[in-house]
Amino acid sequence: MNRRTFLSTALAAAARAQATPPPNFLFIMADDLGYGDLGCFGQKKIATPNIDRMATEGMRFTDAYAGCTVCAPSRSVLMTGKHTGHTSVRANTGGVPLLPEDVTIAEVLRTVGYNNGCFGKWGLGDVGTTGVPTKQGFDAFFGYLHQVHAHFQYPGYLIDDEELQPAPGGAGAQYANDVIAGLANGFLRQSGRKKTPFFCYVPFTLPHLELLVPGDSMVPYEGKFPEDTPYVDPKNHYGKQAKPRTAYAAMVSRLDGYVGQLLETLATQKLAENTIVFFCSDNGSATALWNDGGFFNSTGGLRGHKQNLYEGGIRTPMIVRWPGKIKAGAVSAQPWMFQDVLPTLAELAGAKAPADIDGVSVVPTLLGKGKQVQAEYLYWELPKFTSMKGDPLDEIPMQAVRMGKWKAVRPHANGTLELYDLSKDPGEKMNVAGQNPAVMMKIEGICKTARVLPRRQSQPDNWQWH
Repeated sequence: MNRRTFLSTALAAAARAQATPPPNFLFIMADDLGYGDLGCFGQKKIATPNIDRMATEGMRFTDAYAGCTVCAPSRSVLMTGKHTGHTSVRANTGGVPLLPEDVTIAEVLRTVGYNNGCFGKWGLGDVGTTGVPTKQGFDAFFGYLHQVHAHFQYPGYLIDDEELQPAPGGAGAQYANDVIAGLANGFLRQSGRKKTPFFCYVPFTLPHLELLVPGDSMVPYEGKFPEDTPYVDPKNHYGKQAKPRTAYAAMVSRLDGYVGQLLETLATQKLAENTIVFFCSDNGSATALWNDGGFFNSTGGLRGHKQNLYEGGIRTPMIVRWPGKIKAGAVSAQPWMFQDVLPTLAELAGAKAPADIDGVSVVPTLLGKGKQVQAEYLYWELPKFTSMKGDPLDEIPMQAVRMGKWKAVRPHANGTLELYDLSKDPGEKMNVAGQNPAVMMKIEGICKTARVLPRRQSQPDNWQWH
């Protein structure tokens, strides 16, 4: 079924449906936050009281996964409900756009009357492409379109829908995430007045490089951490950060403050009881990439980090809160991932999800009602391309498969698959592929059939990121 047919059919079905008040959705996503960076996931050195409180008021997932180990493909999985063997954006340039025929979460929710806003880092199409949020079901967007632009915490401009908005006072004058948080809160307040169901997607750029944060967030951590070596960006994009650990902790805590503001706005607007709030990260920890030395234990003891497919690169600290509907303080080991968000929100909203997605609704797990359908497997890949306008290389890409307790990883292109029993070895220390030939045979088959060859990953000629 093509996009036009799907949308018209879904609209017709929605019009015939019994009118009941649907829930609102607030989906908050961090950028490069590690599995172990939150107090509720074991962090001891960084304060995250608002997110920790959200965990006590909702459900914390120990085995939830991002869509990929890097930004753009992960966000494509989230938006389309298709894993990286099928989703449109599989290169991590940030300018490759979603296609006109892609059906996003926002478009699905629009069929049942939702007002959709996105505030923060998009990464799925720059100005003038088919991938911008306002061409993919969102009614409003403000933030960064191109993900490389989003590396800068004090940019010279941000983007309002597709219009460049110069930063007041010029580059360096205004912390972008402060602006993004303010506009997201404004959207919530406006939605409260309208009494219209909404989907508010807030992908912050914290704590991604560059390691910069306003001084008021630095103050609580000044002098607390040994700063062995300053971080110096090898490409000289960000210059030098003399206190990288202090800055990183402050960025995580500032993110926590934004979450607290959003939850407070829901409460003051009397929206909390009927708003489902999600919190997660777009991929695994990146602290190893700036030589953190394991100081914060950001992976929570998991192997790997952003850019590889071990657990530390793809497991995300997922929390979901819905007062009175999701059991407070619950902890679930249900394995699920970004592809499952679209069918989950569709079911909760009374909308029809596209038939060709890979995701499975986790509503039974969230609400504790009914039987949870278990996906046969979860799949990830990260192919390489010839250039920023290139075709996929002729090789077997980096891949990972989770099938029940089993996790297989092909750590590099054309490499040999490794196998781990996560029930006994969550740190992926003991490769048991040789002892389990039947499991390996099945997973080898999945690695071949779970994917189609990626399309050419082309960026627009006039992309801007500075």
